[in-house]
Amino acid sequence: MNISINSPVTDLLQHAGITYDVIEIPLSEDKKPVRNLEELLSQQGLDPQSVVRSVLFKTASEKFVLLAVAGGGRADWGVLRKHLNERKCRMAEFDEVPQATGYVVGAVPPLALPEDIQVLIDASVKDYETVMIGSGVLGFALALKSADLLRLLADADQGVFTSSPQ
Repeated sequence: MNISINSPVTDLLQHAGITYDVIEIPLSEDKKPVRNLEELLSQQGLDPQSVVRSVLFKTASEKFVLLAVAGGGRADWGVLRKHLNERKCRMAEFDEVPQATGYVVGAVPPLALPEDIQVLIDASVKDYETVMIGSGVLGFALALKSADLLRLLADADQGVFTSSPQ
């Protein structure tokens, strides 16, 4: 089944000539992505660990920073603060996410973001040949080659910003 969606993310990928697949993520009755995403992806032959989560942080100096991380790793707060040269850093509040990114929680991509958002790419993204990112549209993700994603994010800071999953 070929699904087509339009968003700033798909526009960017098409403009760059990057091939991607649209993956439908059914929404629950309260319009939230399903909780058993891993099971759903496994049923479709996709590696659930290859989902690149886009986690938005707000620094003490009022800047927003997005961390793209795969494999279920958790942000290492000390590493983040040191890298950003910030005393404090916190996860963005639910209502701050759409205000800062233009996307709703559950659909935030690591690209096609406002220019004032600094993007950090965790080394975990390189661990997967194909990754899934937010599409910008709730209920859909995009699968693409991690090499293509990293090429598009070449200007982003790359490094180890996470601690291993427990």
